[in-house]
Amino acid sequence: MAVASVACAGFFFDAEQLGEPRLPALDACALCAKPLARDSDIFMYRGDTPFCSEGCRCEQMQLDAIRARQASARVAGGRRRSSPSGSGSR
Repeated sequence: MAVASVACAGFFFDAEQLGEPRLPALDACALCAKPLARDSDIFMYRGDTPFCSEGCRCEQMQLDAIRARQASARVAGGRRRSSPSGSGSR
């Protein structure tokens, strides 16, 4: 991932490539936004998401599990509604 630095009319800024997802910075907890100290532990989840504590990371994992179950239920519900009526299977 290459990032270009651009100087224009006396202003300087870093340009990010379009279309590339930004990774969370390691400066704040992804759940509670508490600043992360450079000399303290950082608890990572999914490889690139930082948390200030095991508790925050666990809470995010539980939220993700709930969302996954809800999404799965929506997909399963859509399949049941789209099946032919009167099939008698339940």
